[in-house]
Amino acid sequence: MAVKWNGGHSSSVLCLNVSAEGLVASGAERGELALWDGGGSPVAQLRLPQAEDVTSVVFSARRASTLYTSHGESISVLDVRSLQEPLQRFHVNEEEINCLSVNDTDSFLAAADDSGAIKVVDLESKKVSRSLRHSNICSSVAFRPQRPQSLVSCGLDMQVMLWNLQKVRPLWTMNLQECDMEEESPQSAGQFFNPPLAHSLSVASCGNVFGCGAQDGKVRIFRVTGARFERELEFQAHSLGVSQVLFMPEAYQLLSGGNDGKVLLWDVSSNVGKQQKSPAKSLHRKKAQAAASSRKDGKLNNDHPGVVPKLSIEHGEKVNWLSCAEIKGSRRVLVADQTSSVSAYPLPEP
Repeated sequence: MAVKWNGGHSSSVLCLNVSAEGLVASGAERGELALWDGGGSPVAQLRLPQAEDVTSVVFSARRASTLYTSHGESISVLDVRSLQEPLQRFHVNEEEINCLSVNDTDSFLAAADDSGAIKVVDLESKKVSRSLRHSNICSSVAFRPQRPQSLVSCGLDMQVMLWNLQKVRPLWTMNLQECDMEEESPQSAGQFFNPPLAHSLSVASCGNVFGCGAQDGKVRIFRVTGARFERELEFQAHSLGVSQVLFMPEAYQLLSGGNDGKVLLWDVSSNVGKQQKSPAKSLHRKKAQAAASSRKDGKLNNDHPGVVPKLSIEHGEKVNWLSCAEIKGSRRVLVADQTSSVSAYPLPEP
């Protein structure tokens, strides 16, 4: 059963993040920001300027008291020890920001917005160091752990991109729709009606594996090898669009949340856990094996029916955001949805 965290917001909660010290931040519509202790009690609240929706909150990796928040086209930097006027404000995006990510050395902050732009701010000089771009709304961006100059992004252009901050163009791009069409998936005809618009990204703690959730209800897992990435796994996770994916701190356990009101925990370690000695050779071998083994009646089946959730939570509301926290010695998944409360569910021990 869920424990409801109430009293922090009066409108729909849009985003969540947890600090290294276990403090939980949540952002909601109309500029509402709240901080919670591990027991689910609000300890501080703030309404950000212009009462614009708080769309993303992320704690600094190096300074647990520093919180970056996006509201409208602006980014506010706050000190959670005294939640008052922002310490700093950046206005570098031209349209509403959807997602923030800070690298683990706390040197760069990336902000993805509705224009498709990703503005990367150098936190030392306080200036934009790179402006990267999708051709449609950029829904999610994430720096890769242990690689402070490398990030991945996805958007409603159905593109997943790998970037290095030393270059303006992506190192590697994959169009999810073209990829599915090339493999003659039986569902490819339906792709036009339910295209794989990409909503959410999360990178595993190793930094080489990341997951993507899309509007077609599928979760796709990719592995980065050098300056490119390959799709390792794809499976139907939800009956409606996947709004959120989140890799747990443990290797290759992934949470997904969907518009179908479900929150699912997946263990994909058997599919992606083994490092390949020769990525190029293994890729050719895998493609050949896939073509030989999964082609039945002239159709190629790309889904992995063997991938089943380790845990299934019938949350009942469309999921806006997922986060994970250690509370009183046990793991909880925190869920933000269309309501003004945050739901906390227990997770099995790894």
